[in-house]
Amino acid sequence: MTEKPSPALETALAYHRAWTGHDFERAMTYVAEDIVCEAPSGRIEGAAAFREFMGPFTRILTGSSLIAAFGDEETALLMYGTETVPVASAPGAECLTVRDGRITHLRIIFDRAPFAAAREEATES
Repeated sequence: MTEKPSPALETALAYHRAWTGHDFERAMTYVAEDIVCEAPSGRIEGAAAFREFMGPFTRILTGSSLIAAFGDEETALLMYGTETVPVASAPGAECLTVRDGRITHLRIIFDRAPFAAAREEATES
């Protein structure tokens, strides 16, 4: 028997499926207007700023695989691998806080070094 995911995990997985499936507009329906995102580049506040941060990444995404997903009533943790146009392998992890079906806080962790190396290589070419 398969258990239904927790409320936070259900929202996190729906959000993840949407943005990795190139439906960023649908992904944004799971994001609260007052979202706070903690990213390697710094703190991002509000849905508009989050859209500006995350949108460009979704456009260079060529593939994604979910490695692990866990959650409870308000918190979910996802770990995944991504493939992008400039970087063949870019693992990431997100810790999401969900209230009333919307992501209110997102802490995203990913290695920026492969992207920096790809940018440097592109400028040398």
